[in-house]
Amino acid sequence: MSNASLSPLPSADRPDVTARLRDALLGASFTADGLLELLGAPAYAALSRSETVPALRATRGDTPLELLVRLFLLQQPVPHARVADVLPVDACLESGWLDRAGDDEVAATVDVRPYGGPDGEDWFIVSDLGCAVGGAGGIGRHAQGVVLGVGGASTTLAGLTVRTPVSAALDLGTGSGIQALHAAAHATRVTATDVNPRALHIAALTLALSGAPAADLREGSLYEPVADDETYDLIVSNPPFVISPGARLTYRDGGMGGDDLCRSLVQHTGERLNEGGFAHFLANWQHVEGEDWTDRLRSWVPRGCDAWIVQREVQDVTQYAELWLRDAGDHRADPADYQARYDAWLDEFEARKVKAVGFGWITLRRTGAAEPSVVAEEWPHPIEQPLGETVRAHFDRVDYLRAHDDAALLEAHFTLAGEVVQEQVGLPGAEDPEHVVLRQNRGMRRATRVDTVGAGFAGVCDGTMSAGRILDAIAQLVGEDPVALRDRTPAQIRLLVEQGFLEPA
Repeated sequence: MSNASLSPLPSADRPDVTARLRDALLGASFTADGLLELLGAPAYAALSRSETVPALRATRGDTPLELLVRLFLLQQPVPHARVADVLPVDACLESGWLDRAGDDEVAATVDVRPYGGPDGEDWFIVSDLGCAVGGAGGIGRHAQGVVLGVGGASTTLAGLTVRTPVSAALDLGTGSGIQALHAAAHATRVTATDVNPRALHIAALTLALSGAPAADLREGSLYEPVADDETYDLIVSNPPFVISPGARLTYRDGGMGGDDLCRSLVQHTGERLNEGGFAHFLANWQHVEGEDWTDRLRSWVPRGCDAWIVQREVQDVTQYAELWLRDAGDHRADPADYQARYDAWLDEFEARKVKAVGFGWITLRRTGAAEPSVVAEEWPHPIEQPLGETVRAHFDRVDYLRAHDDAALLEAHFTLAGEVVQEQVGLPGAEDPEHVVLRQNRGMRRATRVDTVGAGFAGVCDGTMSAGRILDAIAQLVGEDPVALRDRTPAQIRLLVEQGFLEPA
């Protein structure tokens, strides 16, 4: 599929028609909640796997909502006379949202997927035909300039972004505009860039159809369209991070060697952030023979920025190549072509001495601290989304610990964070546990091993007594020298604060 075969897009200069279309969609309950109620959980979940049969079976009736699901999500032509009762059909035909299909039917020119905002907003994500269902997997045969809809990466990035009111936000590689849409809810001004002009057009449609303010849309790669003196309070990017031989697909392949695109993106962010501003990126990075991946990522962090880097998954080079070959539909191509492309991926990795590829997120925060904090960790375990408040709290704790030495910690008051439980691990019937684990049931859902003093300390932290006075009481209870206990415990307190088990009172 070439760019020439992509469908013409609806006009982005007809706000009157877009507003009428939005009202009609809402009037028919064509919303995230409405879809779930109509389809049921199994059919709704199947859409994310590119499976449309359950949804087709659930929309065999003649209600307005069933009609709209078939039209905008399942790419089915519908009778002109019937849709005229639901939508401003003539205006939609004139402005390009619909096209005629045969003598008495109409079809959608783009996919429109209902999407629920974080505060219950009813939004709509516009994408190219075949891209609203299952992300990349819904396209079948890919076009170079195709614009995807909502995928797992998009929602992951949206969920981990810090959502505080800001003056200026920047979305790099906006695609269908989902990150710009989220930013518009809490930013006075939103700028969005993309190398693909089709993506900018679709992002404008997404914002307009969702009833959001328009963004400043600029064509170009990443920071290229941004002036040197422009700075932002929030920067987000779900970039084309796939490490591939070449740049076949604009939406995923960065066109630079290895992980250079992600490295360059991160390294050039510091100068664009205002003091206290956040930047959030999804990224892939190479695991190179003889090199620690954390050292590689630490070298990307720009000066003057705290960083929190979380590796969520690692795939060996064969798994990684197969994943993205399937994404492009190459596994359905001629076997010889598939083998040649597979070989090209492995040749690329072999030349760079890459043994695996990591995936995760990188968060930067501009700081004036003399010694910025850079935390790089692997966390493949389940988390609780949205994570934005957890991310913000992480950096608040960085500031707190940076300002408090061990003596100050002992003078401070703490409370146990909400929904932390204690687990005792040991043989059945044993008098004492082998070890004690504190576990979070929210946010990162961390678990950390503590000794009996640490467990007892955390259990009585309610903000009324200083850490030092609690340790003195524990020392008297267990018959230990209070001075020695005060000397050895601050490191454990610091860890419990760092990981969010304890909060400054």
